[in-house]
This record gives sequence, structure tokens and C-alpha cells, in this order.
Amino acid sequence: MSKINDYYQKKQLVEKLSEELEKLQQDEALKSELEFENEVRELMDKHNKTPKDVLQILSAMDSSIASGKEEAATGGRPKRQLKTYKNPHTGEVVQTRGGNHKTLNEWRKKYGKEAVQSWQE
Repeated sequence: MSKINDYYQKKQLVEKLSEELEKLQQDEALKSELEFENEVRELMDKHNKTPKDVLQILSAMDSSIASGKEEAATGGRPKRQLKTYKNPHTGEVVQTRGGNHKTLNEWRKKYGKEAVQSWQE
């Protein structure tokens, strides 16, 4: 029986999706976007250009396009600033980009958070 239930569920899903697709095809905004896409593709074909070529041209015209592309390639987040702490009691130096460093945490337990923060160079 489960196969027949699965069949009818999928059939209902197909009918629902086809109704949604009908509504989308009636939408004027979608029609306009599809027409624009077709015209851009025809223009690219006419001039033997790829989407990558078009993006390079557009990035030359608008620098925000190029900077957005670089951020995505590098992960989108700049590196944290390197911080250096020097323990005046032992002379030990710790360099870290984050605050959750094993040695720093030990110092904070022993000397206090404010004291360790004052050791930052």
C-alpha cells in the first residue's frame, strides 16, 4: 500500500507545482526578466562573449562589482589584527589573532583579565 500512497502524494505535488508554475508564467515581472535574459544571451552570442567576459566588462565600469567578487573569493571576512601580549613577570610573549588563546586564558586566571589586557603592546 505504501507505493500507492507515495504515488498519489507525488501526483498531488506535481499538480500543485504545475499550478504554481502557471501562476509564475502569468506574472508580468517574470516575463520582463525572462525577456531581458534572452536579449542579453542573444547579445552575448552575437559578440561571442561568455558571462565571465560580461562580468569583467561590467566590473571595469563599476568597481563595486569587482570588490564584491574579491570578497567572495577570500571568504568575505578580513583577518583579525595580530595582537601581542608580553607578561612582565616572566617576559613571555604571546601573539594571537583571537582572544581564546591557551596561555592568555591561564594568565587571565592567574593575574586577572584587566591586568592581562594591559600587557597588550
